[in-house]
Amino acid sequence: MNLSGIAVIATPQNVEAVAARLTALPGVQVAQIDRDGGRLVLVQEAGSVGAEVEGFRAIQRTPGVVSADLVCHFFGDQAAPEPDLSLVLARLNAEPHDDRMHSSDTRPAA
Repeated sequence: MNLSGIAVIATPQNVEAVAARLTALPGVQVAQIDRDGGRLVLVQEAGSVGAEVEGFRAIQRTPGVVSADLVCHFFGDQAAPEPDLSLVLARLNAEPHDDRMHSSDTRPAA
């Protein structure tokens, strides 16, 4: 599953018609409409990255859309995996470091 947040600008006089056209596209939901400013916030859901890109292009080609920008994106079925902290610690321990206290360092001297 791929989810995208997309900001769309249309002319204010056409924003309702544009919203109707966008809602008719597969996987597109109009989440917010600023009628005075001609701005819309969309959520697009697609089964693959390829389908998402095609959907985004369809949004851009929709009559009345002046611009469409991808604002945020999430892909995958599950939450992000937890980082392996042992790898992070091993890397930190392997890198050379300076034990002297720096002026911006607020740690007490050892």
